[in-house]
Amino acid sequence: MAFWLFKSEPNTWGWDDQVAKGAAGEEWDGVRNYQARNNMRAMKIGDRGFFYHSLSEKAVVGIVEVIAEAHPDSKADDPRWDCVDIKAVTPLPRPVTLDMCKAEPRLADMVLVNNSRLSVQPVTEEEWRIVCEMGGL
Repeated sequence: MAFWLFKSEPNTWGWDDQVAKGAAGEEWDGVRNYQARNNMRAMKIGDRGFFYHSLSEKAVVGIVEVIAEAHPDSKADDPRWDCVDIKAVTPLPRPVTLDMCKAEPRLADMVLVNNSRLSVQPVTEEEWRIVCEMGGL
């Protein structure tokens, strides 16, 4: 299993929206960055990801699971853009903010800490464990 981080603006698509989709999940559409798209192309069913609220909140708020591997983004006119489908798994008891991640020396190499603009990014197994611990899981 691999680990990832999915960023979304909470006023556009937030954790509550993801939870409301239930087991059917939802396409993680609208990604128009090659690196983020390539990250989604590397995902497998069962991979886990952090659901991250960007903008004002800047915090990991939940855990999602990949339920469909990369396929054409249904909202894209250009066939170069793919997406995966994800479903909500569990909220974090305590949101883990970007500032908390930056303050944790063990997360110094985390993509989120060094490139917070990338919308879909890999997370190492150790980073996953640390953020889950910080979030109360």
